[in-house]
Amino acid sequence: MAIFMTGATGYIGSYATEWLLRNTDHELALLVRAPDYDAGVERLWKSLQLHMEADEFHRHLDRICFISGDLTEPGLGISAADYDWLISNAESVLHNAAVLNFRSERACTNHNLRGTLSVIKLARAIQEDHPLRRFTQVSTVAVAGNRPGVTVMEDEPLDWSQPDFNAYTRTKKFCEHMVRELLPDVPCLVVRPSSVIGDARFAETTQFDMVRGLCALAALPVLPISPDARLDIVNADWVGAGLAELHVREDLARDTYHLSAGTESRTIGEIAHAFSSALGKRVPRFAGQLAAPFERVMDVLANFPKASNLQRIGALLSVFIPYIGTDIVYDNRHAVADLHSAPTPFTSYGAALYTYAKSVNFEFPYKPLPEGLDLSNVPPSPIRPMA
Repeated sequence: MAIFMTGATGYIGSYATEWLLRNTDHELALLVRAPDYDAGVERLWKSLQLHMEADEFHRHLDRICFISGDLTEPGLGISAADYDWLISNAESVLHNAAVLNFRSERACTNHNLRGTLSVIKLARAIQEDHPLRRFTQVSTVAVAGNRPGVTVMEDEPLDWSQPDFNAYTRTKKFCEHMVRELLPDVPCLVVRPSSVIGDARFAETTQFDMVRGLCALAALPVLPISPDARLDIVNADWVGAGLAELHVREDLARDTYHLSAGTESRTIGEIAHAFSSALGKRVPRFAGQLAAPFERVMDVLANFPKASNLQRIGALLSVFIPYIGTDIVYDNRHAVADLHSAPTPFTSYGAALYTYAKSVNFEFPYKPLPEGLDLSNVPPSPIRPMA
């Protein structure tokens, strides 16, 4: 029996996949946008090379089944044979795939809403064949809505009266609702990460969107944000390992967890001072009263008809600024207690991440699989490989 997982080759998904491969003996059935086995291997290697060398990656391949498909296609784009195989052989579902396009209602609807509905329909078919051990929905703390100055508790129910940040958070909130409503007889778990930026163990990263936003802000002599606003940033190594561990644990007392920095969230001022100290730069001035006009200017730049550096900066910061200026903290005490570990403060590793991102010009130097790595020698898998 296998864990069926979506989003395994994404940023957070790669951390969860790594943890499952190294800390469990579970077999993994991974939904990938790849036409054949070799393409699936190449796609997974691209995401896992941040975490392991090629020889270790090669050793894990006998536990992986690649399921060719696409979140936006009917029936997830899975062949009839693979769909039937999943119905018979999946013991749980870890749904991590999503699109993080904060500005596109269409992209969020197609990937997050329609995609999640298709995953739920597959889960229903599995449940009718045999009991699912668990369905885990990876969501976001931002489903709580735009509530400046609030501390959001893990066990708070969804509040539909709260304003949404954007199309992404709106669709993720409804995804949670669909899971609860359509899988009432399945043990369901909702895991909500906050802003996942960087790895506390090393500076390298493959995800640069949020980092690029921080770098753009760090270059400004005056920041249009209050220095007292807390920023809930959490390290990817803690989030990925946490969601994977929660998915396989049998002793959970709760069905919702915040993988967030919680009350240990650092303020914008603290982060700025940490960056300035580590990088030998002057601490920027703060002008929180400029937040609203700055957002309006960024919105204008974001809507420039032609792509340019100004348009890209506007598109990035028009989304980024509302998140970091709202001063929302997402309580994580249950996650910390049940995982017996806590996230690392961003102030301790953010400057190294900044330096690395600038050094590679916000582009990870991916390596191809070594030519001498013979995939034909991968031991036969006990689960069905991609046809």
